Amino acid sequence: MAWTKFPYPEDGYVYTAASVKKAWPRLHVGDAEPFPKKAALVDAWIAFHAGQFEEAAKLGLAAGLDGYAVAHKATCIYANYLEKNEKKKLAMFEEVVERCERQQAEQPGNPAGFYWHAYALGRYAQGISVVKALAQGIAPKVRASLDQTIALAPAHSDAHIALGAFHAEIIGSVGAMIGGLTYGVKKEEAYKNFKKAIELNADTAIGRIEYANALVTLDGNKKMADAVKLYQLAAAVEPQDAMERLDVEAAKEELEDD
Repeated sequence: MAWTKFPYPEDGYVYTAASVKKAWPRLHVGDAEPFPKKAALVDAWIAFHAGQFEEAAKLGLAAGLDGYAVAHKATCIYANYLEKNEKKKLAMFEEVVERCERQQAEQPGNPAGFYWHAYALGRYAQGISVVKALAQGIAPKVRASLDQTIALAPAHSDAHIALGAFHAEIIGSVGAMIGGLTYGVKKEEAYKNFKKAIELNADTAIGRIEYANALVTLDGNKKMADAVKLYQLAAAVEPQDAMERLDVEAAKEELEDD
């Protein structure tokens, strides 16, 4: 079954080999991904940034282990934002988890294998409910992969976002006391991680969205004004590629719902 097309195609998201190299530091400030050495992988990333997620995943997988990062990212972003079939979405996240576990074994120094493992497991957990996921023992795996991502790439802004969301979601599901005792999560740590992520990537829309979500989860109405301000800042980001556009559109939806 073909993947749903990216709904906001823009010429500005279509890069050439030369222009993507020039824009790389801005495009990849979130995931700390190095510029690829192989031309086939440059093509895969160009497809990703343009919103051709299925093509990006195919090209990445065709390149073998070195193409896993773009395949993971294309699959996860597509599944999170554009796949409407819940069963298919969960299956895609499971597929990424399995691939990441192979990558971790073969490329233990590559943060992508750990970050996308945590991301896919985390989104899978949200899909089945965080409480169910906790019962299945998913939380320690997510935490271990995020900790390893940050150990390998301390400037990985997206991993700090995910770690902040991890603290917030567990507290939101089981409460601060059980969350703290069982999973070592703390409200202050959640906020600290979001602040660090935004410090590392000033243009992060998703970092502000997740920070806002955490404020609502952890502090409710008393932080609603702060959350709305974060959604507004996220909605005002000028997207440089398809993924950022999806993040910005998500922020706009949050503002419409408030």
